[in-house]
Amino acid sequence: MAEETGKDTKDGNGGAQASGQRLPAPELHPRKERRISWIWLVPLVAVLVGATLLMRDWMATGPSITVAFESAEGIEVGQTRVRYKDVAIGVVTDIKVDHQRGKVLVTAQLHRDGADYITQPGSRFWVVRPRLAISGVSGLGTLLSGVYIAVDTPPSSAERDKAVYEFEGLEQPPEISSERPGTRYTLRAPDLGWLDIGSPVYYRRIQVGQVIGYSLDESGDAVNIQIFIDAPHDRYVTTDARFWNASGINFSLDAEGVSVQTGSLAAVLAGGVAFASADEFNKEWARADAVFALHGSEAKAMADPDGDPVLIEFHFHQSIRGLKLGAPVDFRGLELGTVVDIDMEFDRERRQFFALVQARIYPLRFGPLYQRIMELDKDPHIARARFLENMVGRGLRAQMRAANLLTGQQYVALDFFKSEPDVVFDGTQYPPVLPTITGDFDRLQQQLGSIVGKIDALPLDAIAGDLRDTLQAVTALLSGVNGKVTPELASTLRSVRKTLSNVDGFVSEGAATAGGLEGTMRELAAAARALRSLADYLQAQPNSLIRGSARDRLEVKP
Repeated sequence: MAEETGKDTKDGNGGAQASGQRLPAPELHPRKERRISWIWLVPLVAVLVGATLLMRDWMATGPSITVAFESAEGIEVGQTRVRYKDVAIGVVTDIKVDHQRGKVLVTAQLHRDGADYITQPGSRFWVVRPRLAISGVSGLGTLLSGVYIAVDTPPSSAERDKAVYEFEGLEQPPEISSERPGTRYTLRAPDLGWLDIGSPVYYRRIQVGQVIGYSLDESGDAVNIQIFIDAPHDRYVTTDARFWNASGINFSLDAEGVSVQTGSLAAVLAGGVAFASADEFNKEWARADAVFALHGSEAKAMADPDGDPVLIEFHFHQSIRGLKLGAPVDFRGLELGTVVDIDMEFDRERRQFFALVQARIYPLRFGPLYQRIMELDKDPHIARARFLENMVGRGLRAQMRAANLLTGQQYVALDFFKSEPDVVFDGTQYPPVLPTITGDFDRLQQQLGSIVGKIDALPLDAIAGDLRDTLQAVTALLSGVNGKVTPELASTLRSVRKTLSNVDGFVSEGAATAGGLEGTMRELAAAARALRSLADYLQAQPNSLIRGSARDRLEVKP
């Protein structure tokens, strides 16, 4: 029984029947729960990506700059780009008006790459729009893409200046970029003429540069024109280079005929400048920003230097009709200068008005004599006064002469007149006053007036009366000749006609007198022949006059 009780028995269903003892309780192990779900990885990755993008944007974002313009036409926030060499380097982020300065402040966010080059003190900003000028058309691409802000930076240097974030924008784009190789020069001219920004500069009729700007000189007497010569052509600008205005069409009429000189079409429309070296063997380059004089023509530019001009005065006490500003001052066919001022003054001593004419002449055109005189004295004013004093002492006078009979224009001629009386010349006076004499035209008028006066003084009425009496006497004489002498002349002519008729009958053919005349003429002809034979014989045998004629020889034949 004990064995039976200690063993498990199985019932007919195969299930185990518990014995008298209880089975141990089973051990339960619960499953561990996950606290973080995989779904949270998505926002985590998004956060990491966003942080990365923000970090990249922060690292790529450069500084903000502000550019002041006169107008914000075409500029839009978030749309207008800032471009450097046609590469986008930023975008406009804000636009506001500065009422104190009267300008528009445009703020742009730059990229970090290259921002150091943009924020230099010499950087220039301008708005690129479609522009039409004589020099060409620019900005056509903005018709579709919209305007943008362009920037030009100065040449890079090893030492960086302190960064600048505020700039003054340009209303017109610069003609020359800062990094363009070449040299800048300044031309000084009396006026601007036909030149404008973008006008070409020629060397041997090849464009080598252009005009980049102009401004009025501080003195107000001239215009300073800035030009830029591209490299390597800037090496042709030497220290003795001569510049002249090549604008428009130059027309001249001289002894050689009509001369017409024109430049290129661009020079005719927009003006132009040409230059050449006065000495082809001079290879010394002109320094940058050197100042040169701009002449009106090539002939004036290539002429020998005239030196500093001298202001002189002329006092004309006759009419100066036809004398204009710019009229030449001539010395024996050589132009010394031009007239610069004409005024009317009153002479208190003579109690009359006179014309005060001022001219600017170049004494160096007198030649080597003036140069030697200037070298003898250290003070140029004293040397110049002595030179003019000697010239006036030798008879130098100023005279107005007709330059063109058709237009009536006149000029001032300097020449020596030995017959003129001496005058006192004050060389210390400035400007010096050269003595004058009456002009040829005025002298002609005086001579014509004198002739007219003499004609007026003639007793024309008495002469006319005498001529009338003489004509009456001649008329009476002719009437008497016609009434008395004419019948007698007619009778004489009839007698002469009768005599001629008798002579004609005497010598006519067949008349007896005519036959006798013919025989006489034949006998005279025979006598003439005999005399000619005698003369020939005597010439051959002149001794026959003494000995007589030689006897005839008889020849006896056997």
